[in-house]
Amino acid sequence: MKRNYLFYWFAVLLLLFTSARSYAEVYSGSCGANVNWTLDTGTGLLEITGSGKMEDYDENNNNRTPWYYHSFYIMKCTIGNGVTSIGNQAFYCCSRMRSITIPNSVTSIGNLAFNVCDGLTSITIPNSVTSIGDGAFSGCHGLTSITIPNSVTSIGDGAFGSCTGLTSITIPNSVTSIESYAFCDCTGLTSITIPNSVTSIGDQAFLNCTGLTSVTIGNSVTSIGDQAFLNCTGLTSVTIGNSVISIGDQAFCDCTRLTSITIPNSVISIGYYAFYECN
Repeated sequence: MKRNYLFYWFAVLLLLFTSARSYAEVYSGSCGANVNWTLDTGTGLLEITGSGKMEDYDENNNNRTPWYYHSFYIMKCTIGNGVTSIGNQAFYCCSRMRSITIPNSVTSIGNLAFNVCDGLTSITIPNSVTSIGDGAFSGCHGLTSITIPNSVTSIGDGAFGSCTGLTSITIPNSVTSIESYAFCDCTGLTSITIPNSVTSIGDQAFLNCTGLTSVTIGNSVTSIGDQAFLNCTGLTSVTIGNSVISIGDQAFCDCTRLTSITIPNSVISIGYYAFYECN
């Protein structure tokens, strides 16, 4: 009797699975002059193929990706070799996407390209990429690790903002500037080393990184922006390179565990409340 009962439920589950597959749809179209896409809702695979740039999209102007209304089905994505860019907001709110393969032909990742892709836990950026756009990975709360290749020269405004699961990140020597809000609200980060290639740290670049305990600022940095490390309440150690000329307003304000810091002779200006509430 028990065996018959189990067989019955197995048959029901098999029927449901078969029915679900039979209702699966395949959608396709273009997402660039010579770039096409195909989505199989049954497998959850989005394939982007062709050559050249992907189109840029803008949610605020109702210019959405052609797979926007099917994004719930996207579990993984492969981008074919030949595609040279990931467009603005290309995967905006694809919250169930778990993995993506980016080929060496891609040279740029657009603004908000992976915004609120909560399902992504890791991503490999190929050595061909030179720029990461504004807010490119912002709100990717599940992202725990990412490797930025030596080809990248700029990290856009808020590029990794609110990536709360990110525990470590390596900034390569090719990067020359860290823009405003680049890593703000990355509460899981515990340490950061800013290489000698970087010349400026933007306003609020590490704002509210409460888990950050140590920061090493390279010898080529000349300016630390306003509120760059505001409210980094876990920060206990800061090394400032000997090329820093200015420390912005509230740069280390509310870093309540910071008990000592050495300011190099190169510094000629310290902004208002730069070290306010630093015990």
